[in-house]
Amino acid sequence: MIEEGSKSSKSMVEKRQLFMEMRAQNFDVIRLSTYRTACKLRFVQKRCNLHLVDVWNMIEAFRDNGLSTLDHNAEINVSRLETILSSIFYQLNKRLPTTHQINVEQSIGLLLNFIVATYDSEGHGKLTVFAMKAMLATMCGGKILDKLRYIFSQISDSNGVMVYAKFDQFLREVLKLPTAVFEGPSFGYTEHSVRTCFPQQKKILLNTFLDVLMADPPPQYLVWLPLMHRLANVENVFHPVECSYCRSESMMGFRYRCQQCHGYQLCQSCFWRGHASGPHSNQHQMKEHSSWKSPAKKLSHAISKSLGCMPIGEPPHPVFPEAAERPQDLAHTTSTLESPSRLDEEHRLIARYAARLAAEASNSTQCPPTDLSFNFDANKQQRQLIAELENKNREILQEIQRLRLEHEQASQPTPEKAQQNPTLLAELRLLRHRKDELERRMSALQESRRELMVQLEGLMRLLKDEEQKQASQTGSSPHSSPSHSASCTMPMPIRSTSAGSTPTHTPQDCLAGVGDDVLDAFSQGVPRNLRNDLLVAADSITNTMSSLVKELHSVDDGLEDEEENMRNGREKVSSLKHSGKRQSTPSF
Repeated sequence: MIEEGSKSSKSMVEKRQLFMEMRAQNFDVIRLSTYRTACKLRFVQKRCNLHLVDVWNMIEAFRDNGLSTLDHNAEINVSRLETILSSIFYQLNKRLPTTHQINVEQSIGLLLNFIVATYDSEGHGKLTVFAMKAMLATMCGGKILDKLRYIFSQISDSNGVMVYAKFDQFLREVLKLPTAVFEGPSFGYTEHSVRTCFPQQKKILLNTFLDVLMADPPPQYLVWLPLMHRLANVENVFHPVECSYCRSESMMGFRYRCQQCHGYQLCQSCFWRGHASGPHSNQHQMKEHSSWKSPAKKLSHAISKSLGCMPIGEPPHPVFPEAAERPQDLAHTTSTLESPSRLDEEHRLIARYAARLAAEASNSTQCPPTDLSFNFDANKQQRQLIAELENKNREILQEIQRLRLEHEQASQPTPEKAQQNPTLLAELRLLRHRKDELERRMSALQESRRELMVQLEGLMRLLKDEEQKQASQTGSSPHSSPSHSASCTMPMPIRSTSAGSTPTHTPQDCLAGVGDDVLDAFSQGVPRNLRNDLLVAADSITNTMSSLVKELHSVDDGLEDEEENMRNGREKVSSLKHSGKRQSTPSF
């Protein structure tokens, strides 16, 4: 029981998460309900990652999940709705690059809870196919023209004429979106909504439908729909203009210019909140700008317009044929390489187009019986062309699949690939040559190290002879003391000198360039055993040489520095030789 209670409370939190985040954006401070509704729905769209899915992807998802053959009034449960949303977002992640992947599970959860809260507020666990199609087609990304064309294909009959009852059903479903974001009083459904959108027209075709819904201004009940698309288009638009209220040097998004106050402009934040200063009033008419044009560009545009070099008014949409085939439900809108059935659909589509071309050619040219052979040859050529196009299409798809597999395997190189790639083979040969060169240099350094050790051994024998000679002289001297003699003959403990230590007294005239250990060995003060100190110096040189040899295996660029260290080592030995020759001086 405790687990069930925790699951239900978690589910309630997830259902309220999107609405809590939307309230945190503080959209309610926006003065105009149209902008307030559009901003809230745009937030829901982006938070659920619907702005990354266009209407063609939605049509493909509907078809793949078998919704195209279902009646609009058929009901689907929440589990099937979740399956449809999963296919939408998983296909989206396949299209996106790896660096821009979305959290699929989070997007599914947020969107599922929003749809259930919008269309199943009474908790029946079901919603109609038409409601889901209307909601997803309205809230997805893409162009508003494509959305409206698909919506018209769902509410028109086989003759391409809009059915008022279906349009009324569409308004019922789509106007639940403003109600879901707490804007129902401004854009709620009423019984007069249909006649408000189409007050006079009786026979509504596609072009008339687009003219009404894409007009400026659009119908009052749907005025938030084109505004939501304009919000998406101006999110990153920069205006190098100062706001007349907040004095910001530039503005992003929309820019509003007063039609009565000269040079008075507001950023979208100040305009949405109803800010005004000076003689300007909120009752003044403001013009919305979604782009920035320099004064020179405005002048050239006005001159071109006055000279008739450009059309005065452009149509809001292209004119479509009245009896055109509806392309929204065709299988060739989008295709994926993973499904073999999708390839078969493309081939059937090519064959259908070819048959249509052949039918048009036969209808347009009524040839006499004497030209039957010519028509037969033409049809044969068309069939051959169709076959060639199908084969070419198949080859292109196979090539795309092969390139995709090669791209996936490129990130995991194997030895077999290296043997087949001449570039990799050349790099391997260069690396082997470099390795052999480094090994030869390492052998030369080891040989130099052995020579240094031989020289150090000779120097140690020389110093030992000097010590014995000095000890014999000190022992025969009548002025020598036992303590002094013991200090010269007893071995001193070997100690290592840190890199930062310095000797207290150094004979600067003869020990220049010698290491710290050797300098300490020849320092003035308490006499020490020179043989032990020389061993410390030899160990220091040996350790230095070992570190240089190790660096040869890892760093190629440091060879010149290591050879310089070798020269310094030889100078140290040379200095030690000179120092050994001076052992007979009075300083000892």
